Amino acid sequence: QVQLVESGGGLVQPGGSLRLSCAASGFAFSIYRMSWYRQAPGKERELVAHITTAGGSTNYADSVKGRFTISRDNAKSTVYLQMNSLKPEDTAVYYCNAGRGWNDYWGQGTQVTVSP
Repeated sequence: QVQLVESGGGLVQPGGSLRLSCAASGFAFSIYRMSWYRQAPGKERELVAHITTAGGSTNYADSVKGRFTISRDNAKSTVYLQMNSLKPEDTAVYYCNAGRGWNDYWGQGTQVTVSP
């Protein structure tokens, strides 16, 4: 059974940091590209960051470049999102995604709220 379980969300003040984790199971994690998406209330889901299978290449949304870092540990089947200098506009539910060919898996999401 495929599972993606996100953790690490919560309430943080502007300028603070959070580290999200996504633990994967039930599929060959190391051969899947991994991404983090987010969806704010009333808005469409958007891509935040993406990392290739071996971690050799990453891409970020312009809004998070220089503040967020995506990484993966294939030995632990886990992908991370380090979020620094958080802003109120980063408030959203963050989702982990695994993709390869026609296969596309999603986690249940973790809430991140940035507020004074």
